[in-house]
Amino acid sequence: MAPTSSNYNRDEKVLCFHHEVLYEAKIMDMRHVDPDDRKSPYEYLVHYKGWKNTWDDWVPQERLRKFTEENRELAAQIRREVTAQMWGKSNVTTSKTSKRRGGSDSGRGSEERQSSVPAKGTKRGRDNEIEKEDQFHLRPSIRIMLPDTLKALLVDDWENITKNQQVVALPAHHSVNEILQSYSEEEKPKRTTTAELDILEEVIMGIKEYFDKSLDKVLLYKFEREQYRLLRQKWESGAENYVDKGPLDIYGAHHLARLFAVLPELIAQTNMDQQSINRLREELSKFTIWLSRNSEKFFSNKYISASTEYLEKATGVPIPNPGTATSRLI
Repeated sequence: MAPTSSNYNRDEKVLCFHHEVLYEAKIMDMRHVDPDDRKSPYEYLVHYKGWKNTWDDWVPQERLRKFTEENRELAAQIRREVTAQMWGKSNVTTSKTSKRRGGSDSGRGSEERQSSVPAKGTKRGRDNEIEKEDQFHLRPSIRIMLPDTLKALLVDDWENITKNQQVVALPAHHSVNEILQSYSEEEKPKRTTTAELDILEEVIMGIKEYFDKSLDKVLLYKFEREQYRLLRQKWESGAENYVDKGPLDIYGAHHLARLFAVLPELIAQTNMDQQSINRLREELSKFTIWLSRNSEKFFSNKYISASTEYLEKATGVPIPNPGTATSRLI
């Protein structure tokens, strides 16, 4: 039976459930559910800290928790679990995105698709594909702000690689790990609550995981795959200066910016609710604006021309008259 007495007061700081997550909030007002019945249960108008007033909501007492250290730890734990589940449900090996980027599908990805997709030409197979496509388009969409500076850099990036047959000089002067660490250090003082700090940490961890898993399947242009193969040999063999290294330590801002261009499509494949998507969009857009402001520093890597040997391996076309020697790749 719902409580008929109030355990909360106006202007009290509380934790409030919205869907599965506990958010820090403040009670703005309170009232009986039935204004004509003084014995009816209370409901409370809450304002979620850090959210616009449009998110203010009347909630029953069952959704509130006292703002205690124990409950704050509970809230942090719930957020970690939900965020881990949120990032983990994405399928970053989508064939369509990979092909649009010019990358080749991995053997493992091809095998998975062959085993999971019904045979072509069957009515059941066609119906399943139509149903999957309909479900995809019904999912919440997300639009991440890409400042004009980043858009221009992405266009130049595409032209240098696909038209000029160049690649970004790697390892990057500022790796993805270093860029995200710089953002975290600058952003932390602006976060006034433990919850906000937790969200910052979880979003950064999510970006790292997306980048690490999608680099070779989604983010690389076809012409860069030979460079990736050579670099991977180095970090897997523990070659000098590559010990304990990986994609997050080798690649930098150019490839990180590409991730944000495809993230909307990747996130659309998750099972996130609209409020989670709104919050994630705010966090990711905040980062892209910061990256744009610091673009001169982080996009300092130059594009380099490939050697004749690299060109032949990357394009599969023999080059009988290389002419003037070009600078070697890597």
